[in-house]
Amino acid sequence: MKLVEICVNCPDVETARSISDVLVEDRLVACSNIHASIESCYHWKGIVERETEVPLLVKTREELFDLCVQKIKILHPYETPSIIGIAVDLVNQDYLEWIYAETSSASDE
Repeated sequence: MKLVEICVNCPDVETARSISDVLVEDRLVACSNIHASIESCYHWKGIVERETEVPLLVKTREELFDLCVQKIKILHPYETPSIIGIAVDLVNQDYLEWIYAETSSASDE
């Protein structure tokens, strides 16, 4: 059993909530955290951009990462959203078991 945290920067809190709600309702993730706004600076189509974004962090099984990415890309308004999965090597066992109990995959059916 492996846990992955997925970080996604969203343009606003409404987008973060919308993506979070769908991922939780579809049981692709067990939970989410919506963080306070940040300022992002990046190159986009030849110019330097600065935008306020809202970080969304979701927690799921490693095997559900690709499905989460597919769903986020459908729901996210950006042409190229930042979707970064971070494998968690250390986690307390009871929390990991809760993550697995709250998510589902094809192997569970």
